[in-house]
Amino acid sequence: MEVEIKLAAPSAEEAAARLRRAGFAPSHERAFEANTVFDTPELRLIGAGQLLRLREFRGEALLTWKGPAEAGPHKRRREIETRVADGAAMAGILNALGYRGVFRYEKYRTGYSRPGDPGHACLDETPIGCFIELEGPPEWIDAVAAELGFGRQDYITLSYGALYREHCRRAGVEPAHMVFAGGGAGG
Repeated sequence: MEVEIKLAAPSAEEAAARLRRAGFAPSHERAFEANTVFDTPELRLIGAGQLLRLREFRGEALLTWKGPAEAGPHKRRREIETRVADGAAMAGILNALGYRGVFRYEKYRTGYSRPGDPGHACLDETPIGCFIELEGPPEWIDAVAAELGFGRQDYITLSYGALYREHCRRAGVEPAHMVFAGGGAGG
C-alpha cells in the first residue's frame, strides 16, 4: 500500500534547504525521470481510477500498476511494481496487448532520507513547478510535513497528470504531455 502526499515548493533550492534543516540527506543524486502512462484507447484504466506506468530512471525501467486511491488526507492506494530488463521491449509488449502511451511526464528527482525513518522524501522538479513528495506511514508524513513548515491544508494528493491538467486549465492551454522544453534529459 502506497501512502504519500506532495507539497508545493517555491523552488528546488528552498525545498532542499528545508529538507536539510529537518535532518534529511540525499539518498540519490538528482536524476532525470521519464514516465509513460499506458491505457486502452477507451481510457478504461484511468476511468476506473487505475494507473499503468512505465518509468525510466537512473538506468532502470519499472512497470507499475496502481489501484484506485482511497479518500483521506493522504493519497493511499495499492501499488504493484517490478523492474523490467528492457523498457522499450516492455512498451512494445504493452502496445501489442492493446495499451497505448496516453500521457508522458518528466521530472528531475532527488531522493532524501533520514537514518531510522520509516519513510522517505523526494524533491521533484517538474515542468509545472517543484514538489516535495513524502511517502511513508501517515503519522510520519504528518510529522515531517510539520517539520518542513507545512500543514494539512498544504497536502496535495493529486497525481502529476491531474496537476498538469489543472495547470493547463489555469493557463488556458490545451493539455498534451508534461515534458521539459528541448527534451529535458540534458538539464
